[in-house]
Parts: sequence; C-alpha cells; structure tokens
Amino acid sequence: MSSLRRRLLGAILVPLAVVGTQTACSSSDTGGSGATGGGTYTIWDPYPQYDGSSEWVQLLSKCGTDAGVTVKRAGYDTSDLTNKALLAAQQGNSPDVLIVDNPVVSTLAEAGVLTTTQENKLDTGAISPNLLAAGTIAGKSYGVPIGANTLALYYNKAVLQAAGVDIATIKDWPSLTTALGKVKAAGKKGITFSAIGTEEGSFQFLPWYWGSGADLRKLDSPDAVSALQLWTDWLKQGYAPNSVINNTQTTSWQEFATGGYAFAENGTWQLGNAKKAGFEYGIIPVPAKGGGTAPAPTGGEFVSIPVQKDTARYEVSKKIVQCLTSTDNSYTTVSTLNYVAPTTAVQDKQVAANPELKVWVDAVKAAKGRTSDDLGTKYPKISQPMWTAVQAALSGSKSPADALAAAQTAAAAATK
Repeated sequence: MSSLRRRLLGAILVPLAVVGTQTACSSSDTGGSGATGGGTYTIWDPYPQYDGSSEWVQLLSKCGTDAGVTVKRAGYDTSDLTNKALLAAQQGNSPDVLIVDNPVVSTLAEAGVLTTTQENKLDTGAISPNLLAAGTIAGKSYGVPIGANTLALYYNKAVLQAAGVDIATIKDWPSLTTALGKVKAAGKKGITFSAIGTEEGSFQFLPWYWGSGADLRKLDSPDAVSALQLWTDWLKQGYAPNSVINNTQTTSWQEFATGGYAFAENGTWQLGNAKKAGFEYGIIPVPAKGGGTAPAPTGGEFVSIPVQKDTARYEVSKKIVQCLTSTDNSYTTVSTLNYVAPTTAVQDKQVAANPELKVWVDAVKAAKGRTSDDLGTKYPKISQPMWTAVQAALSGSKSPADALAAAQTAAAAATK
C-alpha cells in the first residue's frame, strides 16, 4: 500500500469531532473529475440546501463557463462531504474543487488530499492572515477562505433598559456579570448560550477560553480555569439557565427569541431570525476577561484544489477558485451565505451596504481558527476533553479546576 493510501485510510478511520455551521440532508453522489482540457470540472460543497436556481449554484456555473468548462456540482452535509472526499482521494477520483468547513482542512491536508497554494499558485495576498491561518499547517496554506462567521453577544434592548443597564458599560467580564445581576434583580433572565457536549459547546466556550488568555495546549492553566469558573458561577447565581448544558446554538437562540433574556451568545447566521424576533436588539463583541474583544472561533469554509493525477487540470481549477473569490463575486457569495468576507475590500463593501455588519466584521478581525497555532488535527482531540470538562463543571459533578485537570490529562495522551 502506498504512503498516500495509508494516510488516507488512517484519516478515514479517525472519527471527526468537528461540525459545520451549516448542515442539511445530503444529495446523491456525483463523482469523477471529468475530462482534461475543457469538458467537465466537478465541485463539491457543503451547501446541499442550495439548488440549481440559487445564486450560489448559478455563480458556480458562471465561473465554469468563464473558465471554458462545464461545472458539475454536488452538495453534501459537512461530515458526509469529509468522508466522501477522503474516499474519493483514495480511489483517485477527487473533485477538481472542494469546499469544506475550515477545521476539516487540516484533516484532508494531513491525509494528502489537498494541494498547497504554493503548488496551485492561488494568490492569498489579500486574505486576512487570521482567517488564512485556519487552513495553514507548518507554514503551508491549503486553500482560501470563502468567508467567515463567528460569535458575538446579541442583547435585548428592552430587558436591559428595564434593568437599568447601559450597554456601553459592558467592557469586560466583571461589568458583564454585574449587568447580569441587575437583570436578574429586575425579574428578567440573564444570558443563554450553548454548552452541549459536542463541538458546538466547545465553539461557544472558546471566546471565553481565549478571552481569558488561555492556550489550547494547556487546558488546566489558571486562565482556563477562570473561564470555566465564569460560566459555572453564572449558573449557580441564576444568571444563565441550566438548559445551557443541553442547548444547541439553535435551542439557545429559541430561548433568546422568547424576549425574556438580556443576552444570547450566537452567530452571524442568526441575523435573519433576529430581525423577525419582534423586539429591538443590538450586538456587541464577546468581551475579553480584562477588556477588549475576545478572540472568537471562526466558522466558514475553505475553497481548496484536491490532488489530481493530471496536474494540468490545476490551471482551470485555479481559474474557477479565483472567480469564486474575486472581489465582486465574493460579495455575492458572502451575502448569500451570511458570511463576513475574508478580504478588507469586500468587508468594507459589506459594511457600506449594511452598517449593522460592522460589529461582525470587527469580531471576525479579532477571531482565530480552531486549528490555528499549528494545532491542525490535534484540535478535535483537545476539543472533546474540553467540552467534557465544561459539561462536568456546569453539571456540578466536578469543580472547574478538577474538570480541566482531567481534560488536560486526556488531551495530552491523545495528542502525543
């Protein structure tokens, strides 16, 4: 068995502990990389909710036409897409262009599925470095981000007004906790978030974890303990409901949408729902422990070019990717997918069209990838012990310090 096939088989057998921010039912399989030099080029993406009439699929077709080829597109659920990409590579039948959730890039790159931007000559110069880092391993980048989303705090203006809270005073953890105390004293509910024992729980905990100054390589540091202590204290004091232990980001949002909560931690993808909520809302970045904006994790996908036996295909694949990520088309893409653009030029265009997006652009500028800091495929092996620790602390079965000490032991053993 070749080394590539061994790497691919190993990657297929490793369970992925990552989730995408957009999921749906998978469509039927569409394989094959098509004819060389014109003909058909295949694109796989994680957006099965978009059909042929959508702006997204029409853009894919246009980019193929502009490159002189026909595009054959298939959309899959995120986890299904990852497994299909690994199997297709093992069979020598990868798509020409692959769009995957950013934490998956390191898994595919380590398995030898993807070309580097140095090999395929994709220009990454205009991409924000913190977003590009999510697809960079050992100094090599394996694609370009098509867009990003992240987390911030939505707030209910009426609830804060009734509690006598001025949103401008919330700048750090102590001032946020004080505000939650005032909200509870006024007979309202404080903050809701997702702490479920899955990647969603880790995703929502990370702004507080990173906002404490903690590093994912040291889950039991004093800073890390302070972040989990913050959440644990909120539950004990009644500032957050016990339901957060089982909340997904969707059920957490549903709680906020009742109108009884002051705050909800959630993402850009809830903007449409916020407008339908029936009450006035605002958005602020997640505050860091000592002030400023906490680094929140980035969601969103990377556009990559998989390894092909016929390397001559890369030139057309590159044209398709460049088309998808050009300034004009990027604006269409991020508007369709409710993302923040990965380049300053398009971010400025988004804010000019919708000033409400400024807080999200600022949050994305401060954000970081879960697999950044060269964690790569180690991240899922750290994330699972971390969300297990969060569950243990919030349920009261362990103290935050003991829960994170156990998590560090497990993560260290898993990432040797």
